[in-house]
Amino acid sequence: IMSAAPSLLQGQCQPVAGASEARPPEPHNTAPGKPPAGKPDAGSPEFYDEPKFNVAGVTDTTNLGGHGSSAVQRSTETLTKEAISLKQESPTDSQAGSLNADREKSLRASLEHDPGNAALHHSLADTEEKLGNPLEAVRQYQRAAELDPSESNLFDWGAELLVHHAPEPAMEVFAKGNRMFPHSSRMLIALGVAWQAQGANDRALRCLFDASDLNPSDPTPYLFLGKMQNAEIVHSTGFMEKMERFSKLQPENPLANYYYAVALWKRANDSADAPTAAQIESLLNKAIHLNPKLDVAYLQLGILYGAGGNFPKAIAAYQKARDVSPELEEPHYRLADAYRRVGEKTKAEHELQLFKELTKKKSEEAERERHEIQQFVFALRDQSPAAQQQPEHQ
Repeated sequence: IMSAAPSLLQGQCQPVAGASEARPPEPHNTAPGKPPAGKPDAGSPEFYDEPKFNVAGVTDTTNLGGHGSSAVQRSTETLTKEAISLKQESPTDSQAGSLNADREKSLRASLEHDPGNAALHHSLADTEEKLGNPLEAVRQYQRAAELDPSESNLFDWGAELLVHHAPEPAMEVFAKGNRMFPHSSRMLIALGVAWQAQGANDRALRCLFDASDLNPSDPTPYLFLGKMQNAEIVHSTGFMEKMERFSKLQPENPLANYYYAVALWKRANDSADAPTAAQIESLLNKAIHLNPKLDVAYLQLGILYGAGGNFPKAIAAYQKARDVSPELEEPHYRLADAYRRVGEKTKAEHELQLFKELTKKKSEEAERERHEIQQFVFALRDQSPAAQQQPEHQ
């Protein structure tokens, strides 16, 4: 799957049976006496002797934008953006471009006098990212982490790599971060997203399972699990239990109800028996009651009704999803099919045309983004030989 140093990832996020390969799960975050998220494990080997840790070079750019089909790529891109949202907002995030340019000059001047200041390197990294210089941002995040391997510095370095679709080196950073900060939920989540970007759903699931077990009341790991789910994943050992736990711990969370409903539907292979269908309908209606703007809940409700042959109710649900989010492609496609089934040919053609237009627009946007990502990865690959070394270990 990847070129990261094997010793970094050995024993971490062991595969979940039923995901990609069936092996007994071996959680690594359940040992007693672990330190809190913000402090390294005192019993772990030192991460650095001196500030010169470098991630492995990226050489494969043939799979930029995700793993597998376009649908999986979009899912991967969504997960990646969600993982980056776990990054703590910095004071530079809301500053205008001209202010950021001035700030960059000021920070570089300060670093000339104090080159070993990790906070200055981190601030410069934030600023370079805002100025549209991702490669320089990576270099500065890396330097900050080398000088001060704190949880936040390591996470931000890995996040910058991940957001620009360099999952292999990002995985190395998050794996090291997880070893140093085993109680950091976001480090595990990001490591899981990096695994998923490489097509290793089994490893990704284990990371997210471990993250959800660190603090079962935290909704974040469950939300990532919900976004990951597909027909293969919902049959994985432990997945349904996690989704059910989420819905029971947070019954007033609309997404908890929605994701559990979707998991039940997918586990039934899109053909639920009457009791299961009733449970799914109840969960979706509750999600909609809690959040009337939850477009995907209307969409899933329409799918449920359509599978049962109730096309008038399916059409009403799809229309609601479309009205809430006109830019969402799938409601238009589903509406076209439902209209066709009830003999509304003109309406079916109209919705299908809208679907094609939206799909083309999204594809063009994705292509532009992939081009930007490709340039970043090429630049990362072409760094000096010193930057292509494997991480040092003890």
